[in-house]
Amino acid sequence: MARRCSVSGKGPLVGNNVSHANNKTKRRQLPNLRSVKITLEDGTTKRVKVAASTLRTMKKKAAKAAAAS
Repeated sequence: MARRCSVSGKGPLVGNNVSHANNKTKRRQLPNLRSVKITLEDGTTKRVKVAASTLRTMKKKAAKAAAAS
C-alpha cells in the first residue's frame, strides 16, 4: 500500500542528507501515518491511513462542531 494520507494526500518528500564534510546522499522523509477506523454515513466502518497532522485537524474540527451544537 502506498505511503500516502487518504484524506489530505500527503506523501513522501525527497531531500538530501548533508554530512559535516558536505557529502550529499538522497533520503526520503515519510509522512507520519496512522491507521484509524472511520465511521461512514451509512454506519459502516473503514480502516484508512491518515497523517497525524490531518488527524489532529479532524479532531479539532469535530470538537468545534460539537461545541457549536
